[in-house]
Order: sequence, then C-alpha cells, then structure tokens
Amino acid sequence: MNDKQKKDVILIGAGIMSTTLGTLLNKLEPNWNIKLFEKLDQAGDESSNEWNNAGTGHAALCELNYTVEQPDGSIDTSMAVEINEQFQISKQFWAHLVEENDIHDPQSFIRALPHHSFVYGEKHVDFLRKRFNALSPLPMFETMIYSEDPKQLSEWMPLMMEGRTSEEPIAGTKMDSGTDVNFGELTRKMATNLEKQDNISVQYKSTVTDIKRVEDGKWEVSVRNLEADTIEYYTADFVFIGAGGGAIPLLQKTKIPESKHIGGFPISGEFLVCTNPDIVNQHEAKVYGKEPDGTPPMTVPHLDRRYIEGKSTLLFGPFASIGPKFLKKGSNMDFFKSIKRDNMLTLLAAGAKNTSLIKYSIEEVLASKAKRMEKLRTFVPHAKDKDWELVVAGKRVQVIKDIDGSGRGMIQFGTEIIHSEDHSMVALLGESPGASTSVAIMLDVLKYNFSQYLGSWQPKLKEMIPSYDESLAENAELLKEVDNSSSRSLNL
Repeated sequence: MNDKQKKDVILIGAGIMSTTLGTLLNKLEPNWNIKLFEKLDQAGDESSNEWNNAGTGHAALCELNYTVEQPDGSIDTSMAVEINEQFQISKQFWAHLVEENDIHDPQSFIRALPHHSFVYGEKHVDFLRKRFNALSPLPMFETMIYSEDPKQLSEWMPLMMEGRTSEEPIAGTKMDSGTDVNFGELTRKMATNLEKQDNISVQYKSTVTDIKRVEDGKWEVSVRNLEADTIEYYTADFVFIGAGGGAIPLLQKTKIPESKHIGGFPISGEFLVCTNPDIVNQHEAKVYGKEPDGTPPMTVPHLDRRYIEGKSTLLFGPFASIGPKFLKKGSNMDFFKSIKRDNMLTLLAAGAKNTSLIKYSIEEVLASKAKRMEKLRTFVPHAKDKDWELVVAGKRVQVIKDIDGSGRGMIQFGTEIIHSEDHSMVALLGESPGASTSVAIMLDVLKYNFSQYLGSWQPKLKEMIPSYDESLAENAELLKEVDNSSSRSLNL
C-alpha cells in the first residue's frame, strides 16, 4: 500500500485504549477511515468503568510494588521512573484535548488528590525508608515527604490513625501531586468526540465474532449487530483488539503465529465501599500499603477517596477472586473456550508454578465479609461493618505466555502488546497500570506498527505531547514545564 493512501482501521472494544488510539490516529490522519465496535451500549463500561477499577492515576508516587527491593537491599527505582513519565505523557495528551475543546470539564474525570504510602512492622518500615531515600533525590519525586511520627501521620491520614493502639513501628510518605481519575468518564468523553468526526463510525451493541485474513492481505472482521440480529462484514488494513479480557479469544481467531502459546488467568476484584459522609470526609487521599508476604502485586491493599457520579466515596481493597469469565459481562465459558492445543501446556505449566496465587484466590472467594473487615481494620481500626458494603469490580485477565518456546508458561503482570509480523494486527493484553499509561502504550503501538509515518507525524505528536521523544527523567526543566502546563489545563 502506498504510504499516501488512506487506511481503513478497525478498533475492537470501546475502552480507554481503543478510544485513545482512535483519537491519536484521527489527529494524525484525519482522512483515514476508522470503525470502532463495542458490544455493550456505551463506551467504557468494562475495565475502564469507574466502578471497575480504583481510579488511581498511577504515577508510582505511592505504589510500593513499582519499587522492588533487590537482593543486596537496594531499591530499584527504574520502574517507578518509567511509570511516572508515562503518566506525565497521558496528562499532556488529556490537557491537549481539553485545550482543543475535544473534551470538556476536566474535573469530571481527573481531580488532584494526595497519594500516600503506609506500612507497619519493622521490616516494611525499613523498606519504605529505603524507598524514600532512593526516590526523593529524583526530580519526579523531590516533593515526597517521609515520616515515622504518629502525630504527623495523623495529620495526613486521620481516619487511618484514629484508634490505632499497636506499638509496632509505622511509617508513611506523602505526595500532594497525586490524582484520582475517572477512566470511565474520560473514555466516554473521547468516544463522544470520535462520533463527531468525519470518517469515523462508532457502533455499539456490535459484537465481533470472527477475524480472518483475506486474499489481498487485509483483514475481514465479522460483526454481529445485536439490535438487528444480523452479521455484517468489514475489511481493514489495520485491526486493533482493545477488548480488555475479551482480547485473548479474539486474538486466537486471527491465527497469527504470535497468538500461539498465550492464555489468560481471569481474576475478579471486589472492594469494600463506604458512602457515609461522616467517614468519607475524614480521608482525603489514596493510601497504598504493602502486599502481604507471598502474594502477587495485585493484592496490594489501598484505601481510596473517589468521586463517582457526583458523590464522594471510599473504596478499600482489592479482594481477589477467580472465575471463568474474561469480562464482567462475559460468559462462564470464556476461559474454557480459550484453551487450545497450542496453549494447553503453557497454561498447565503456569498453574503448576503459581499454586500460591490460585490458593490465595480461592481463599479470597471463600472469605466472609467479617474476614474482609479484618483486613480493612489494618487500615481503618474503627471501621464498622454497617458502614461498608462489598461491590464487585472489573475483570482482569493475567496474561500467560510461553516466554522461551519451551512450553513453560509464566504469568505476566502488567500490559502486553502483541502484534503481527507485518504490523497489521495488534492486541493489547494485561492489566495495571494500563489505563493511567494508556497514551504511552498507544504511542508504542504507533511506533511499532506505523514506523514509516513517524517522521511526518512528529510535529503533530510534539504539539499534542510536548515531551514526545524526550526523556523527562533526564530533563528536570522540561518535566517541570510540562507538569505545570498540563496541570493548569486540567485544573489540578
């Protein structure tokens, strides 16, 4: 295909990833034809929905699993720096959309909210102290404050410190530059803007049932129109599968070699929610702790102030559970249908290596509300059962990959981009910190799959993301400039 020709693009799933990619492509190539298909009746209603995630603007300000302690006791800060920079990229792009009047009322999807870390016990206090010492010299984290003083911690986290009688050591860090992000609302705003654009079609209640190559090398996508109960066929030069947990089954339908030896382990999340204003108003922060020993990163406990549907709430969790659905509104046959000859050994090997995760998930499923309240009281000592109710959050499908061709599957934590050798098919798999870093991830999709356009796109990319193709970690002046500018535009 001549580089100057229009491309036909199909995006599957109207979550934060597809709407971000669609928005970027439309800004860069407004004449390209883009079709977005979503099986539900609105955008952002699965993993991106505000009730299906904790709404943390992940910037590694408080998330302890992004700073791993090494065998020699040192703290590896590289992941924290990378995630912080990626969130800065997202903020710049969202600010650009606000400045261009593509989306409005930024406070409806992003709000300033301090991010704290909180730990107890000598071992974890020692870790947090070392983490602070490693991060605070870096420009991204220079405003971080550390304290082991109960009086200071009571000022930062009054709800969590009231009634705390244990004499074991405690510690916390504080960063005022944190955010609470309503990814569902942001997704809906971007989808609404896409619907207004020429050459873009957004179709809801439309389920993709098959994806296959056709003779000219393009892709034919079969779509069931749920309202008309008809099957429609569309062809595209490029297909992006951004269907959350539903991405693995769709990727398997493509039959590309890169889809082999990949599976998924579905995990549900649950949160305890408090809406009592007398309690909610005592906690104006997101506070992350340390995951229990021997448990995976997804088990990190956190207490989050949220602003959803015009109301302030508190969420505590997450509590993991397992089930066969790949999507919250999916089928109990999802997992079983995803088992193929090429990934069976991979799945079995991963299961054998991760019995502790499976055991933990089963224990969480069987746990009573009383058991969950016990965990909450490690954060909120005076928490009363009557003030908290359990809500089911979204589905996360942990990617299982054969990483060395041996069939020895490994569970992957984080986000995975799978793309065909000819760069015409891309699937996004995985989970946190995905939504927060969605713009950086979609820039990687552009880099990997549209490399021939990057030269001509660079001025526009620079306009939308001023730090594009530059390192914020190595340029403190640019970091300060883009952070201040994007924060002003977003009313932070």
